[in-house]
Amino acid sequence: MLHKNYVAGEWVAGVEVSRNINPSDTNDVIGEYAQADVVQAGAAVEAAHAASAEWARTTPQERHDILLRASAEILARREELARLLAREEGKTLLEATYEVGRAGQIFDFFAGEALRLPGEKFASVRANVEIDVTREPIGVVGVITPWNFPIAIPAWKIAPALAYGNTVVFKPADLVPGSAHALAEILVRAGVPKGVFNLVMGRGSTVGQAILDHPQVDAVTFTGSVATGRRVAAACAGAMRKFQLEMGGKNPLVVLADSDLANAVECAVNGAYFATGQRCTASSRIIVEKSIYKRFAEALIERMRALVVDNALTPGTHVGPVVDATQLDQDLSYIAIGQAEGARLALGGERLQRATPGFYLSPALFVDADNAMRISREEIFGPVSTMIAASDYDDALEIANDTAFGLCAGICTTSLKHATHFKRHAEAGMVMVNLPTAGIDYHAPFGGRKGSSLGSREQGRYAAEFYTTVKTAYTSP
Repeated sequence: MLHKNYVAGEWVAGVEVSRNINPSDTNDVIGEYAQADVVQAGAAVEAAHAASAEWARTTPQERHDILLRASAEILARREELARLLAREEGKTLLEATYEVGRAGQIFDFFAGEALRLPGEKFASVRANVEIDVTREPIGVVGVITPWNFPIAIPAWKIAPALAYGNTVVFKPADLVPGSAHALAEILVRAGVPKGVFNLVMGRGSTVGQAILDHPQVDAVTFTGSVATGRRVAAACAGAMRKFQLEMGGKNPLVVLADSDLANAVECAVNGAYFATGQRCTASSRIIVEKSIYKRFAEALIERMRALVVDNALTPGTHVGPVVDATQLDQDLSYIAIGQAEGARLALGGERLQRATPGFYLSPALFVDADNAMRISREEIFGPVSTMIAASDYDDALEIANDTAFGLCAGICTTSLKHATHFKRHAEAGMVMVNLPTAGIDYHAPFGGRKGSSLGSREQGRYAAEFYTTVKTAYTSP
């Protein structure tokens, strides 16, 4: 069965077909998915533009009801959708189940936000003049999403776009069309009108670029690599359109000598290696006070030895495969770079064979690394982490902030003084205290600073900053 694109209220074949392959078992073909071209992507934008004015005039109740129906179906089908997600992306079934549940909760939250769009009334400095400040939709939103969270990230972009009265052209990552197509089917059944939501699958260089080049796109929200984010920014700046970028991270987890060692180890393992380390919030730099460096390394290695790397659908698996051969090659390349730089590979970093052919890699830990090494500065995006020694808290904070990225930063400590100081002085958009750097709530703002993010925050009520524009109206009786 061919899974088609959805354009202007119709399911349409593309110009090519791609095969969706399971990274846990490369013999398993999940399905065949249509690939759009520039013409079909343009038709999707034009359909969204044609539907924009009418959709913007719908009542909050209409938008609420559609999003709530979508949420209900996602949650009702959680196990089925999680299995699909685990098959195509490679994260464990438990992690996939959590992600699907989160997507359902996001649609539920923004169903409510459709009814809660606030406005303000100001007193004028002039007599007999009233000032009303309202928010209105921005129009056609291009949604370009990555492969590592194939239903949650689309949810946290599409749900607010629709809730606030925008129309959507959705281009998912080429590696994970299955979850995107399932979400599109759910939105269609939920009652999204013709043209309001459009799905165009295909290569970023073709479909994504077509979205960026189209003059009827009013805003673009993008999550992906720094290099692609720069291209998105350049295209949108040239077109004078609104854009939002969520890109990379090189997130530090600081472990102080006074920390609860067992909890710090769990924070490091969860943050660095769960979801196969394929998270922009992953703890890729573990910065440890010298006085406990050796003891922490030993405890971390012992905990890592207990991790089970296997098929994402196999019960008891802690770490699934890397998403594809290209990503696996990148991970192995960085492991070789780290060894050449002089860091010591204390554990892991080996290609593994399992009962089914897949892209399996044992979680890798480098010790005796420093913050100038490439493995400490460049995002690897896999189950690879480095341990860096710090003389004290101040040194650890300086190392943590010495990065081109600024998405998330964590600290493990029992000191209220150091925790409070770190929350204030860590140069990151999100800070975790005695928690893994990866793991966020859907109703709270998400985003970073420096090279990690550009534009308004995502999620929670802060999403309105991107998906709406402010209008100020003056009235004299």
